[in-house]
Amino acid sequence: MGHLFYSTSTEPIRIPDRLLSHLKVVATTKLRRSESFTLSWTHVDGTPGRSTLWLQPAIPLRFVFDSAEPESLNAATLKDMADMANSSAGLVVDLEAEIPAAGAPARSVPSRSAAPAAARRSLSVAA
Repeated sequence: MGHLFYSTSTEPIRIPDRLLSHLKVVATTKLRRSESFTLSWTHVDGTPGRSTLWLQPAIPLRFVFDSAEPESLNAATLKDMADMANSSAGLVVDLEAEIPAAGAPARSVPSRSAAPAAARRSLSVAA
């Protein structure tokens, strides 16, 4: 289980290493381009509700991984996460979902023509 540190908070956000690896690529790509976006998730630690962060270049982020070895990335999942981050709804992730192995098609991830609500639900399953 990895950790995302946001801004100057010392309280980390716990995110599985595999999802955090994909999130790191999407976030750093967007922030390098000076593109801000939101990141949202439903709480899984027994706390009711959900959280949303506003990610923009001036807010510090730190990604800490439990594993010393980098995760292999799934290109289809990265593309779908980037598309979602570019939407007005922002990037919505499911902290308990499994990401397909690298090179495997992301079958449960929506196509670009899917309705926005369906896309958010589908990516939650894949991310």
